[in-house]
Amino acid sequence: MGIIGTVFGLVHVLQNLDKPETLGPSISAAFIATLLGVATANVVFLPLANRLKQLSAAEKEYRMLTLEGILGIQAGDNPRVLADKLLTFVPPAQREAAAEKKDAPAKGAAAEPDAALAA
Repeated sequence: MGIIGTVFGLVHVLQNLDKPETLGPSISAAFIATLLGVATANVVFLPLANRLKQLSAAEKEYRMLTLEGILGIQAGDNPRVLADKLLTFVPPAQREAAAEKKDAPAKGAAAEPDAALAA
């Protein structure tokens, strides 16, 4: 976008070389077009491209996780071994949260029989 504006501005400069009073505004228009193109690229399109790359990488990881799970089920792997294998796809912080969530119902279930015996 900025390059096209710059080229048009410079073509306008070259067309009017015989009129020196119009050279300044034409050159400034070319520079403004370059500035707007660079600003737009760095402020809008570069962050947008980086975000799309992140989303694409996350989707790729999710699909690989799903594929490994399906292949493990199809191969008849032990569910606990398969769960440990699939946890390698999960970031460490989320693994700990999942382990805590998995242990929470077991602790609650263990507390209930003790309460029943006490009553």
